[in-house]
This record gives sequence, C-alpha cells and structure tokens, in this order.
Amino acid sequence: MSKQTSVQQEFGTVGDNELRLERDKSEQIIDALNSDLAATYVLYHQLKKHHWNVEGAEFRDLHLFLGDAAANAEAAADELAERAQALGGTPVAGPAALADHAPVDSEDEDVYDIRTSLANDLEMYGEIIESLRDHVELATNLGDHATAQILREILVETEEDAHHIEHYLEDDTLVTENAMQ
Repeated sequence: MSKQTSVQQEFGTVGDNELRLERDKSEQIIDALNSDLAATYVLYHQLKKHHWNVEGAEFRDLHLFLGDAAANAEAAADELAERAQALGGTPVAGPAALADHAPVDSEDEDVYDIRTSLANDLEMYGEIIESLRDHVELATNLGDHATAQILREILVETEEDAHHIEHYLEDDTLVTENAMQ
C-alpha cells in the first residue's frame, strides 16, 4: 500500500493527451484497452501455470512453447498498458482490478493433464481474439488508427500462438499412458 498522500491520477479517469484524440473517444478506447490488458494478464498467468506444470513425453517442446507464449502475452500487455497511458488513461494493474476488468475467467488452481490445460488455453485465446477484433474495429471507427494498428499486431501474434496450440491438440500428439501400453 502506498504511503503517498496525493494521487497523481485516479484510476478510471482520463486526462488530456498529446495525441490529439478527443477525450470521449479516448475514454472508450482506454476501456477497451484495459479489458484486453486484463484478459492478457489472465492468459499470461494461466500460460505460466501450464509452463511450470507440464510433464510427459513432449515436456521440453511444450515447456518452451508455453514460456514463449507467456512472453508474447507479457509483451502484448505492456503495449496495451503503454497505449492506454499515452491516451491519458491509467492502465489496470492490481490483481483485484485485473480480475474485475478481465472478460475471461482463469482456470482454477488445480493441475490438469496437458491436453486439458491446452484446451483451456485455446478457449481463452479464442475469447481474447474476438475481443481484439472488436476493439480494432472500435478504434478504427473512432479514428484512432494507431491503436487499431497496435491491436492488429497483437492480434496476429495471439492468433499465431492459438494456432500452435491447435497443432498440439491434434490426435497424433501428446502421448498418454494408454497409448504407451
């Protein structure tokens, strides 16, 4: 908890920006960015959980992929937060606020087999992809083409990671004990 007695900017407020985007438009875009930011951090933590707990015949490849996918999510979160700040907003940051703003639900704390874990990841990726597409359209319609471009770049990376998970979930991967007997 901060001991500072004055707040520079309250969360949820939007100040002026040097990007010359009107405040009402900035507010809408910042809300969208914070939603994507929160969802991306939920995804990041779930990917890290699976990165830490993966085991089995394809451990190494999956461990590396999940680490890379988590790093991609972390980089995307940074871009989203910095853009929200550039537009005069405050990026959502604390664990409780992230949970409140995320349009996705994380897996519980239990550990599941990797196929179930990846299926849960893929479901979350799908929800985030749909949200990113909606927010690209929102930013474009509001005339914020730079935010739309940032979201498009994040969308491309997010779709690529989701597509890799689809490949891992194909029938000929993720050897199980039953297949080895």
